[in-house]
Amino acid sequence: MIENKSIGSRIFDKFNIVLMIFIGLLSLYPLWYALCLSFSSQYAVNAGLVMFYPVGFNLESYKVIMSDSGFFQSFWISVERTFLGVVITMVMLVMMGYPLSKTTREFRMRNVLMWLVMFCMLFNGGTIPWYIVMKKYGLINSIWGLVLGGGLPVFNLILLINFFRSLPAELEEAAIMDGGNPWQILFRIVLPCAKPVLATVVLFVAVGHWNDYFQGLVLATEEKYYPLQTYIKQFVVNISQTTGLSAEQISSISNLNNKSLNAAKVFISMIPMLIVYPFLQKYFVNGIMLGSVKG
Repeated sequence: MIENKSIGSRIFDKFNIVLMIFIGLLSLYPLWYALCLSFSSQYAVNAGLVMFYPVGFNLESYKVIMSDSGFFQSFWISVERTFLGVVITMVMLVMMGYPLSKTTREFRMRNVLMWLVMFCMLFNGGTIPWYIVMKKYGLINSIWGLVLGGGLPVFNLILLINFFRSLPAELEEAAIMDGGNPWQILFRIVLPCAKPVLATVVLFVAVGHWNDYFQGLVLATEEKYYPLQTYIKQFVVNISQTTGLSAEQISSISNLNNKSLNAAKVFISMIPMLIVYPFLQKYFVNGIMLGSVKG
């Protein structure tokens, strides 16, 4: 009976391995297909010949996107926006998440503030009131509009609150007995223990800022203020109406397919996050799970 169970267990493990590999390949194929499209010729894309490898290999899509100086300007705006957004958002999340992780006996306003945060997450005034507020504060055509326009990510705040709650109370009690004040407890004890969840939230916030195009579309009235995603979107949507290009660029565009250009856009915008992700990946799963189960 034990031997049969052992054989069944091995079969089940092998089946799981094969299944996970198959699911992984299915997940990666859309990205691989898009990469193949970006390197394929207009004729091959139009004829539907691209499946598993590029057909009529060329780099025209990438040349057209990167030949314009506006691309590099928008790229720098996105880098600046992501860096400032991560720093400011993480400071707000930690400063708000740590007090809200306490009991009402330790922090009397906890329930009031928590209900206010949850209400704002579930209900908002809409795009037009948001735009009016941003305009009144002078955040149109400003990097600070892109950085502050998203507000406080409540989902990430909840992750931090749950993690802070899961920390043993004895850690803070021992620090208080040794004469530590709240700031020392936060920066010397709590935050060093919170590296996994902090790395996870940093990844979420960075990806959110980097991939967002809508705020740039609404808050920027001139192309020179566009972040990368907004710039690429406008470039692709308005490609048929683009002016000010050289004869060589116009010739390249005429040999392009919108599918190829869109695929190239996807991979150009993914590169910075693909570079950052391996450094944070080891914290990712632990950061999500920590604090989800107590006891």
